[in-house]
Amino acid sequence: MAPGFTTYRFRFSYQIFDVTDLIRAGQQNTIAAEVGEGWYASSLWREGRQIYGKDLGLIAQLEISFEEDIPPLIITSDANWEWSVGPMLSSEIYDGEVYDMNQERSGWNNGSNQISEPNEWSKVTALPLPTALLSSTKGPPIRQIQEVSPQKIFRSPNGKLLIDFGQNLVGKLRVNSLQKPSGHQVSFQHAEVLDKGELGTRPLRAAKCTDTIIFSGQKIQNWSPTFTFHGFRYVQVDGWTPEDEESPLEASSLTAVVLHSDMKRTGWFECSDNLVNRLHENALWSMKGNFVSIPTDCPQRDERLGWTGDIQVFCPSANFLYDTNGMLADWLVDLALEQSDDHGVPPMIVPNVQFKKVARPPQAVWGDASILVPWALYRSFGDRQVLERQYQSMKSWLDQGCARGPDGLWSESLWQHGDWLDPSAPPDDPGNGQTDGVFVADAYLVYVTHIIGQIATILHHSEDAKSYQQDFARLKRMFQEKYVTPKGRIICDTQTSLALALVFSLLETKEQIKEAGERLVRKVRFAKFRVSTGFAGTPIVTHALSMTGWHQHAYRMLLETKCPSWLYPVTMGGTTMWERWDSMLSDGSINPGKMTSFNHYALGSVVNWLHEKVGGISILEPGWRIFKVQPIPGGTITSANVRYESPYGLIECSWALGSDGKSFQMTLNIPPNSSAWVVLPDQEQDQSQSEDEPGTLYGSGQHQFSCTFASLPWPPLPLETLFKPPASKNGT
Repeated sequence: MAPGFTTYRFRFSYQIFDVTDLIRAGQQNTIAAEVGEGWYASSLWREGRQIYGKDLGLIAQLEISFEEDIPPLIITSDANWEWSVGPMLSSEIYDGEVYDMNQERSGWNNGSNQISEPNEWSKVTALPLPTALLSSTKGPPIRQIQEVSPQKIFRSPNGKLLIDFGQNLVGKLRVNSLQKPSGHQVSFQHAEVLDKGELGTRPLRAAKCTDTIIFSGQKIQNWSPTFTFHGFRYVQVDGWTPEDEESPLEASSLTAVVLHSDMKRTGWFECSDNLVNRLHENALWSMKGNFVSIPTDCPQRDERLGWTGDIQVFCPSANFLYDTNGMLADWLVDLALEQSDDHGVPPMIVPNVQFKKVARPPQAVWGDASILVPWALYRSFGDRQVLERQYQSMKSWLDQGCARGPDGLWSESLWQHGDWLDPSAPPDDPGNGQTDGVFVADAYLVYVTHIIGQIATILHHSEDAKSYQQDFARLKRMFQEKYVTPKGRIICDTQTSLALALVFSLLETKEQIKEAGERLVRKVRFAKFRVSTGFAGTPIVTHALSMTGWHQHAYRMLLETKCPSWLYPVTMGGTTMWERWDSMLSDGSINPGKMTSFNHYALGSVVNWLHEKVGGISILEPGWRIFKVQPIPGGTITSANVRYESPYGLIECSWALGSDGKSFQMTLNIPPNSSAWVVLPDQEQDQSQSEDEPGTLYGSGQHQFSCTFASLPWPPLPLETLFKPPASKNGT
């Protein structure tokens, strides 16, 4: 999939490879390339095929340097090159690949210079160089990362042959050994789930997700499609069965090859609860499947696009799990280029495949990715350059893109996506949730104004910093006048509205914070500890409970298994995060909504709370030079371990409770040149009642801690009230 997906109107990436080991000294050498439609010319969403252009082309340059004082030899692609059609009859991102073995040309790429059927090769057409910028990609290439073997081969109720790989993943099949008569076809259709025992293709919408081999009578070895990828757990095979005499289909015949951008894994988490561990694994797999060149929303249906809102909410979690700095910084370049094309409004998808349409309306949460994604990268990796590169993009969004009303907050005439996919929203209207979209937009506007004020200070733009800080103070007052009572009641009064007000520091007094925390707890309890949030509220609702001292209610929400909850998909056998809380209904049928994915990382952003509150480590200074260690035991979890490969080295925090439930043991590794502010459970205090920050600063090295406490820092409610709710009576 080289060189990756960029906004082709403005920028083409190229990749550099060391091919020294491929050169055959003293022999003829051939430069050969295989070219496919890729993202450039495949169908993209609702926009059709070839939206960027119809001509497929190649720019190549071979550079050979010598040990002696001889100038390098440079060979470039030019009008003397030749081309021919190959065995790929079609290859599309969404639809898959059709491969005809009868069209194979032996020797075309083996360096022998003995090309078969030379009369079938034609001179290429030399096109003008593109006007778009040519730049070396900053992100890692897409690679084959791991392999998964089939777990089960079985027949559906309708007699279809199905393969279950046991894990919803993103990649492609490899056919290991197969021989069929000339003209025989074998097809492989991919999907994430089963629907009444059959392959569940309805969520794919228009995407065919099918690869087909047309045989020539020769054996095919280790074949994979080249210019496509699929999101799948199940594969339906037509034209090849276990009963075939010469080449029976067996578990060893097929392998699922996992593809994603080759980022370095940096974060790990595990605890004593296996369902929670599976939840964390599901978020990890969803991230892998949606980091294929760009951060996408989903990897399976006719979409697979870089939705800005999804990565905005998941970015802190992503930065912990993998080193995303190169890939996301490269994607932000495209965001700024697309944004400059529309009066400061970032598109909701980057690269923007809807560029031929009229000007897009600005959208909070999604547009705010222009500020919050580079801010999250800076916080995680400590690299000021990403702030410098994106600063004009941030200013452009805030100063030009946002549609303001008379009070400086968002215009109320504009519909906002708001708390997208709130579980109360109808399946066919996912933006129609409990929390008013303009409220969500206003909360984000106040928050990002505060953030850009900090960024301006870091970059020494003193006038900007002063201006944005003044704007923040004014907008916060406007927000409070519009939405908050003096006692701390929030007008919308939902889990999301209360969480936003608390986590974004939109309240003024301790009384207001206390009231909002208690009101949030009431909302959580009346929801029977089930989640009532969408894209905006889900990343922060457990943080809002923890910051107001209601840790056990956060644990109780985490450990809920009834829908909607984080563990419901786990109990239903999900191996990735779902787009909807109920992408699959409790009876095993697929949600009737047209927009239903089983691989979406956004709602998996709760893993950030697992890392920071259950595992216990969080950033205090950018790049983890100083970090906080404050694990908060709770629920039925009795131990946890979290590891993070920071820019300074490995941070590891491991804790466990004794059998009495009151003794606490913790081991901590602090890497060189960094330090940690450690707060033990017996030091945890309600910050609304104390001005002093508890804890002690420790330097690098291995540290052991222990303490005993009379009770864990949970609210004054019996444990069974939280973790063993009484059975319903009389149907109520």
